[in-house]
Amino acid sequence: MATTQISAELWDEFHKVVNMTSRELQEWLSVQAAGEETEALPDQAGPPLGRRVVEILGKRRADLSQDDVHVMERVCDIVHSQRPPDLDPKAGGSDWRHGLMNIGHDPLKPS
Repeated sequence: MATTQISAELWDEFHKVVNMTSRELQEWLSVQAAGEETEALPDQAGPPLGRRVVEILGKRRADLSQDDVHVMERVCDIVHSQRPPDLDPKAGGSDWRHGLMNIGHDPLKPS
């Protein structure tokens, strides 16, 4: 499997905007996926993008694929489109916060 070069800037930016640990994110996705009728298997809980973020958080920089890089760019773009550049903790509607938390960014978590 060929490795993909990833810029230090993207690596750092991704780890800045994804301010939840892989464990916090996995637990959040599991809680969100639990319903009255059914509960997803832990590794299938949450939206696909959130599950990809969990996978990426578990990888070393040298082990990232080109698809991982695209996911990282997409997550950074989503967070930056919905947050001010300073990413200071900010309250908002629960749907907005939960949507960001589904991809690993808790807007109420201090940097």
